[in-house]
Amino acid sequence: MSDQLATLRAKRQQALKGGGAKRIESQHARGKLTARERLSILLDEASFQELGALATHHNTDFGMADHRYPGDGIITGFGKIQGRRVAVFAQDFTVLGGSFSEVQSNKISRIQDLAIEAGIPLIGLNDSGGARVQEGVRSLAAYGEVFVRNVKASGVIPQISLILGPCAGGAVYSPALTDVTIMVDQTSNMFLTGPDIIKTVTGEIVTAEELGGAFVHNATSGVAQVMADNEQHALSLTKALLAFLPQNNTEDPPALDPYDPADRMDEALNAVIPDDDNAPYDMLHVMGRIFDRDSIFQLHRDWASNALVGFARLDGQSVGFIANNPQVMAG
Repeated sequence: MSDQLATLRAKRQQALKGGGAKRIESQHARGKLTARERLSILLDEASFQELGALATHHNTDFGMADHRYPGDGIITGFGKIQGRRVAVFAQDFTVLGGSFSEVQSNKISRIQDLAIEAGIPLIGLNDSGGARVQEGVRSLAAYGEVFVRNVKASGVIPQISLILGPCAGGAVYSPALTDVTIMVDQTSNMFLTGPDIIKTVTGEIVTAEELGGAFVHNATSGVAQVMADNEQHALSLTKALLAFLPQNNTEDPPALDPYDPADRMDEALNAVIPDDDNAPYDMLHVMGRIFDRDSIFQLHRDWASNALVGFARLDGQSVGFIANNPQVMAG
């Protein structure tokens, strides 16, 4: 029994180290945090309960028998954000490039099922090069298990995706099915296939940033809703966004104690619309005077900016807003 406990402790220590010191150094050199570092920033202190920490793949083909890591490149479990229960998964790029395997699918699918059953938000920290090609069709079929649960959870629990690395192929289908996608400028990528294959097939030379960078998806495609300056900013924005959302579709969003008088008057609103019908005005400025002070959380800031959408608060209560923006294309 003591030998078995020693073995389990050794595997647990290995799981905490991810892909090893060299790969962690390489991750940091790219300006990226490790999966566990991200979770420690996102979640309340000492609130994380991990599931499946010692799971490993069963593939013995293509030399994969020599590349088994406890956890198999993904961390899943439960935690709390500002005291609220959440389910989370974080792909570990230091382990086989975060490549998606059948075991990864089993772990993500399990945490998705538990999140739906418990009625709590699900947050995914994505940092994966895509399917683990050594597993062939099993890896591709495993993606389908995740996708069907994304659809099942839609409208039932909040689903938030963070893109924190060069995610390609199947690794970006699931985030696109979730409610809000947050990307990091100059670090995140989302594309179905990378620049090398684009060049081989079409002859076109394009960079990863041009093909699927954070600005492209926030300003051109609209696939992402929020762009962060760095990973810490992305995690902070996730917490801020969650504060506007309910735990599930049967509960109300959390309310704050009112800090902005509901009956206050603002004379500036009487003169905000110009006398000239053709003159634009700043609708965001107007909303800032109507909603609770400093409470606006804007989505799609850089995409279709003739409309403004997002969340704010009125008398401490969470509300959504849709507004025309006269400054762009006359709203």
